[in-house]
Amino acid sequence: MPQFTDEIRSYKAQNFAGQIHQIEPNPWRSTYLCPVKRLFVLVGPTAAGKTAAAIALAQKLGAEIISADSRQVFKELTIGTAKPSAEELLMVPHHFIGNKSILDDYDAGQYGTEALALINELFKKYSSLVMVGGSGLYIKAALEGFDDMPNIPDGMREAINEEYQQKGLTWLQHEVAKADPNYYDVVDRQNPHRLLRALELLRTAGQPIQSLRLNKKKELSFEVIKLGLAPAREELYRRIDTRMDHMIEAGLFDEARQFYAHKNLNALQTVGYREIFDFIDGQYDYQEAVRLLKRNSRRYAKRQLTWFQKDLATQWFENESQLIAWATK
Repeated sequence: MPQFTDEIRSYKAQNFAGQIHQIEPNPWRSTYLCPVKRLFVLVGPTAAGKTAAAIALAQKLGAEIISADSRQVFKELTIGTAKPSAEELLMVPHHFIGNKSILDDYDAGQYGTEALALINELFKKYSSLVMVGGSGLYIKAALEGFDDMPNIPDGMREAINEEYQQKGLTWLQHEVAKADPNYYDVVDRQNPHRLLRALELLRTAGQPIQSLRLNKKKELSFEVIKLGLAPAREELYRRIDTRMDHMIEAGLFDEARQFYAHKNLNALQTVGYREIFDFIDGQYDYQEAVRLLKRNSRRYAKRQLTWFQKDLATQWFENESQLIAWATK
């Protein structure tokens, strides 16, 4: 049975508020509990090594991979989204990689419907599948669905957008934080589209967003096995900085320049592009842009961990070998 080192135990205690329990023996290996169909859901922060681990696990299981990444789904974005390489895509069949355009009006709800339909179809052929990604909302949409949210009154969306255009992102952040501090703790604070949607719901319902979620989960015809990959904090931050250096060397700034004219699209409201758009706008120099790319990537990883650590059903591992050994034992 894999064991965490003292360092990893300490890291989990610090970063997951004591909620991560020690790895237990794999219960899905018992004969009477083993379901016919199993979906392994591999989550974790950016740069944790999820892509390589998912490929290794899928190869062991003889499975295909369902990507749950809200940016890798767009065909135009490659370097800044850390898509699997062409070689990696050939190793195992992948789905929801580069199958949409940044010009498409695509969201988590649509993904959830499409992903669940595909999973059910693939289970006609496979006994196991692997879902992997760092977009918690996409995974939730596929496995749980969304509750019906209140209809936004006529004119409210336009009024909020007009106020945002006049007062800016800082005002928008303050309004959401004031109305729902718990939601503000986990939302991408640099994504105005997400904040605007949240403010619409908060002003319409007059109550926190969590209270609008009735937890009416979907009835699934397969077992879900949740696996988390989270290197020690120092190692994770090193990996984030190194990967960003490699992205820049591979042409990240040139890729972002190609989409500057579309910078207000929701698909581009993400770490790795916003910082370069602001650099192009002359808000800071190149060195500051690189610093912000790395800093904001680390902050994004922290938000991902905050989201995923709330699910106590997730088994967490320090590295790929531990995860694969447990999942395939």
